[in-house]
Amino acid sequence: MLREIIKIDEEKCDGCGLCVPSCVEGALKIVNGKAKLVADVYCDGLGACLGECPQGALTIERREADEFDEEAAKALGSSHKPTTHDAAPHAAMPSQAAAPAGGCCPGSAIRNLAASVSNGNDVTSGAPAVPRLGHWPVQLMLVSPSSPFLKNADLVVCADCVPFAVPDFHDRYLAGRAVVVGCPKLDNLQHYREKLTEMIRVATPQSVTVLRMEVPCCGGLAGAVVEARDLAMPDLPVSVHQIGIKGDISTVCY
Repeated sequence: MLREIIKIDEEKCDGCGLCVPSCVEGALKIVNGKAKLVADVYCDGLGACLGECPQGALTIERREADEFDEEAAKALGSSHKPTTHDAAPHAAMPSQAAAPAGGCCPGSAIRNLAASVSNGNDVTSGAPAVPRLGHWPVQLMLVSPSSPFLKNADLVVCADCVPFAVPDFHDRYLAGRAVVVGCPKLDNLQHYREKLTEMIRVATPQSVTVLRMEVPCCGGLAGAVVEARDLAMPDLPVSVHQIGIKGDISTVCY
């Protein structure tokens, strides 16, 4: 059947093994220093493992694959215990075992930046701009739905071109908010829908603001958020800000 399933880029995979425990179905293991899919039937295609790969070697693709077998996956997942053959030697090092969610790569580890960020608009004329980003990472493919900075937050879902068209982006949209960033044209939109649905269900945000560009392909981001909201939390207020290439902004509420 044609369906969503995990894809592993072996050139990027360094065999760290961080993806293995994140797959409760046990569909992944390390073989000869590389992550491998045990069998199509064990992968549900939801991508819970994506945010655990520090190398970005895991993506979701749509291809012909055997149908997901939930019972077989449950049986495998309950019996699967990582061994020295399941994980690369460096995956068990204490410094990496204690790494925050997002993997052993410092660039994808969760960081709370709120302590060093002023949430008030205190930028005076001629003064340097004050950064408003309160957390890291921000890439939707890397952020876990259970990330603490998402819980009960005012969430911004931002197309990755938007900051280039909004001169006061930090002050206007980031102060006091959590943000995730993505591109509905270049990434997997179905995975976005599923990831956002889980994110809203787990984090129960106070509101969602979608920032999209005026170009038609960017409408998929707003659609994915509204569909996710309808599935996970129908009463959640969602507003969509459409950004023009020249910086003009129009707003629609859902």
